[in-house]
Amino acid sequence: MIAIHENYIVDEDGKKKAVVVSMGEWEKVLDALDELDAIRAYDEAKSQSSEPIPFEQAVREIQEGKPS
Repeated sequence: MIAIHENYIVDEDGKKKAVVVSMGEWEKVLDALDELDAIRAYDEAKSQSSEPIPFEQAVREIQEGKPS
């Protein structure tokens, strides 16, 4: 888990309106979100049934911008 040392911006009633974190912590959050997106994409791809294709064909289709 990422250790976050947040500071809150509050309105005149003391209600939290925004959060301020250091740039280092923010970059860790972005990295974690990026990793989570990759995991979700992997899980989605694994859940779809499809026929395997040769590696060379997959690389060629990626380079040409075609979905397999």
